[in-house]
Amino acid sequence: MEAYTTVRQHGTAEIEEKKSVFIGNAAPVESEAEAIAFIEKIRASMPDARHHVYAYLLRAGNTTRYSDDHEPQGTAGMPVLEVLRKAGCTDTVIVVTRYFGGILLGTGGLCRAYTAAAVSALGAAEVVTRRPLTELAVECGYSEYQKLLAEFPRMGIMVDGTDFAQNVRVRLAVPSENTSMAVEKMTEICAGRLKTEEIGCRFDIFS
Repeated sequence: MEAYTTVRQHGTAEIEEKKSVFIGNAAPVESEAEAIAFIEKIRASMPDARHHVYAYLLRAGNTTRYSDDHEPQGTAGMPVLEVLRKAGCTDTVIVVTRYFGGILLGTGGLCRAYTAAAVSALGAAEVVTRRPLTELAVECGYSEYQKLLAEFPRMGIMVDGTDFAQNVRVRLAVPSENTSMAVEKMTEICAGRLKTEEIGCRFDIFS
């Protein structure tokens, strides 16, 4: 697994350009089905709008999709897609809804307005980096456990849970790129008196 950039949450932003209102919505998604469902949700929430332009990028299958939704070709969907690309975002969808204000914006004006709405929506959704964590179960004695506790923060290790019995069993989340080094360090601290088991993996937000 590798780190990737996406957005933290669903974010909404609105701009106005020559009486046309552009409402941007951005959200994290993990599949094409989720992206399509989000687009349809936005459409349904504003059925009286003239255009619902969208773009999304997915890690799965390196999928890229966009739509001008009847705006002049190249003036809407592609600018929104370029906002995602420039931000380095994937597993992310943006929908920009336009309420026409009666004044034609021209191709340049449309590009600028859709870009600005998409950028604002990304800002509201908060661009973040998700990095892979390896989940470990570590078993050791009580004296070794106290030594490890002091080292976990320095190694960037998070404690997910602790069970106290004859020995201490700790469930940890370790940045995946540091897993081998962390296991070696813990083994050294405990003078070899510990057991480690990889029990899973997940992504977490680091920025």
